[in-house]
Amino acid sequence: QVQLVESGGGLVQPGGSLRLSCAASGSIANIYYMAWYRRAPGKQRELVAVITNGGSTNYADSVKGRFTISGDNAKNTVYLQMTNLKPEDTAVYYCNIKSVVSYTGVRNDYWGQGTQVTVSS
Repeated sequence: QVQLVESGGGLVQPGGSLRLSCAASGSIANIYYMAWYRRAPGKQRELVAVITNGGSTNYADSVKGRFTISGDNAKNTVYLQMTNLKPEDTAVYYCNIKSVVSYTGVRNDYWGQGTQVTVSS
């Protein structure tokens, strides 16, 4: 069973930067969607950023201009570069990779275990 392993979280001061990484423990074929979500204390999980296999990206309004998502399908890895971090960015961040089995159409949905990002002075 392929697992996603996240790294790069931690404690940072407001205005600082962090880079999150998410790597698959094995090969994932036919990836069509890579994304980062987050869940802040007392709030529902929200989509932060997504990148498709065509290279299209989309961001939550709250992070536009500050966060950048990138992916490497060959390495089954997705990154989230976060700059100008704010206290409201504090949350557990989860990566998500979706793929499809070409000959059956069955979709696979992989999730990381989460990495804590805390923005505080």
